[in-house]
Amino acid sequence: MQRPIAVMTALVVALALTATATASAAWPRHTIDASSRGADGTRLADVNDDGHPDIVTGWEQGGITRVYINPGPAKAKETWPAVTVGKTPNVEDAVFVDLDDDDATDVVTCCEGRTRTVFVHWAPKDPARYLDPKAWTTEPLPASKGRMMWMFAVPVQLDGKHGDDLVAAGKGKGAAVGWFQAPANPRNLAEWTWHPIHKVGWVMSIVLEDMDAESGPDILVSDRKGPTRGGFWLRNPGPDADLTRAEAWKRYNIGGAGREVMFLTTDDPDRDRREDVLVATKPRDILYLRQTTRDGREWQTFPIHLPETAGTAKAVAVGGIASRGAANLVFSCEHAERPRSGVMWLSYRDSPMDTEWQAHDISGPEGIKFDLVVLRDFDGDGDLDVLTCEERENLGVIWYENPAR
Repeated sequence: MQRPIAVMTALVVALALTATATASAAWPRHTIDASSRGADGTRLADVNDDGHPDIVTGWEQGGITRVYINPGPAKAKETWPAVTVGKTPNVEDAVFVDLDDDDATDVVTCCEGRTRTVFVHWAPKDPARYLDPKAWTTEPLPASKGRMMWMFAVPVQLDGKHGDDLVAAGKGKGAAVGWFQAPANPRNLAEWTWHPIHKVGWVMSIVLEDMDAESGPDILVSDRKGPTRGGFWLRNPGPDADLTRAEAWKRYNIGGAGREVMFLTTDDPDRDRREDVLVATKPRDILYLRQTTRDGREWQTFPIHLPETAGTAKAVAVGGIASRGAANLVFSCEHAERPRSGVMWLSYRDSPMDTEWQAHDISGPEGIKFDLVVLRDFDGDGDLDVLTCEERENLGVIWYENPAR
């Protein structure tokens, strides 16, 4: 019996994908932690001042948030020392910040689903107890409860008073990007105040960047859903303005209007001394948003197409993978079912404005849903490795060892 044309076509495509995906060997993968379910993003800071970046990750399906202490290059390929800092149902994001300025690095988590709350996890003041889960205290931020499904937060000194404030945003009904204003006593969470700035549909990224070299820090956003989705920035009106007034913050679009933009990052791939933006965009693009004026008002869009051997675009990072200083792109994916790859890197042939870049495999076919990617030299051999996490096959918090050297 002759097979239907559709079946034969699918078979040919699958064989082609397999051949292409295995043309270059995957990088060695090292597991930092795979003890829970649904690792959802990695954020870094050096919490013990030893010169090595430590990691915090929320486990969405596991309902917990964990901190990982970097053991240094000699032991980086082993499982890292870790502590569960608190229970966080539906956690979407976790970030380090010394919120009460006591020299102990705390954690702030954003939770969606039915939880709809931002939590503060207070670290123990005694450094010797940092890895003791009983020494951590978790409290909800009252001004956040039930307001929206929270997706992302970034600590920053915004109003010039007291300690760090929190710029945050969410998704769904009532979602907005705004900021939590810190009171004189940050430990008194009931006195934190929420100030919404701009309605959003589903925020993926918040980056604090002085976009116009005037009043910063401005708020750079990727919003993947809703009528005004795309990449944009909100201009900080400056220290003399009332930052609590939404009208004081003016929006400037940078690109990706109407597209499902995912995580973004900033860099200067064309080396013209203007900070540009790169944003992973579904289904399979990275938009290179090139700034053409120094006031952040004018931008050009150059789409970079991802190969059919990859899943759908999720996050992007910039760094020299094959050699220091090169403007290579590392990207992660969702929907990377076999034989597709979920993490790859790109190199351009002639110009960063090229539409087609050369693709190189990193993860191979293992893993389906990856998240943020971070480039660091974890094993101390002088080249950039790739940190990410995977939540569908529960590969967990992982890093890929760059084989360049």
